[in-house]
Amino acid sequence: MPDSRDRAAPDEPRSPWLRGGFVLAAAFVGFVTVIGAAIAVGADTSREDDPTATVRTPGARTSAPAAPGGADCPQLADDVRDVPDSAPADVTWTLYGSVALPASEAAGPAVTDGDVARCYARTPLGALLATSQISVRYLAAGDWLAVTRAQTVGAGRDAYISDRRAAERTAPPDAGAGGAVHGQIAGFRFVTYHDTTAVIQTVWRFPDGRMQAATTTVLWRDGDWRLEYPAAPVAPTPVDSLAGYAEWGGV
Repeated sequence: MPDSRDRAAPDEPRSPWLRGGFVLAAAFVGFVTVIGAAIAVGADTSREDDPTATVRTPGARTSAPAAPGGADCPQLADDVRDVPDSAPADVTWTLYGSVALPASEAAGPAVTDGDVARCYARTPLGALLATSQISVRYLAAGDWLAVTRAQTVGAGRDAYISDRRAAERTAPPDAGAGGAVHGQIAGFRFVTYHDTTAVIQTVWRFPDGRMQAATTTVLWRDGDWRLEYPAAPVAPTPVDSLAGYAEWGGV
């Protein structure tokens, strides 16, 4: 999501979460009128270095062992280290609000506490599921603050929390009315994968056929994948087709 310091056009709402085309291509349900595509968080600037891990791209392979998803998380079965370049098998899709989100018994999320869905395998699939789940939930959840505090990190997180609280206090009562348009996951591709960092591009498709690609980064912190919210996120980009992406979606 673009930094709150970005300039709005004179006829646009000042709050970034009330601008059409500004918020995630998923579900800021009840808070924005039109759901755009701007969860895009940029390249990792605060990664944890791990000398035993290697940076790799789709098709690469490493023998590093998988780790459990946190001290209070169950051990997950997924240990596949290949970066997927096609739709992963054994993934189920469930509507969260009106957005279909993926999950896997082998790769997570293994634990759901209210709006927080956590405990992902330390694997490429675990990272893909984490970015798909968290990037929607921290925007769309009724308890978005719990999700944001528990599952996001980065230099821009505190500003997001502060600005969103302020926007909610000043938003008109009917700010969420008017038939929100929700994007759905349509495809993905890995930019890079590291045992502590995954950069993934996700394509979101809207009912009118528009598609936008958002780049997100998840970092392995405290035994689980967490979404990075940097100080200067990268804006999403329109795409004309799924060429170069793995087609993937629940609706």
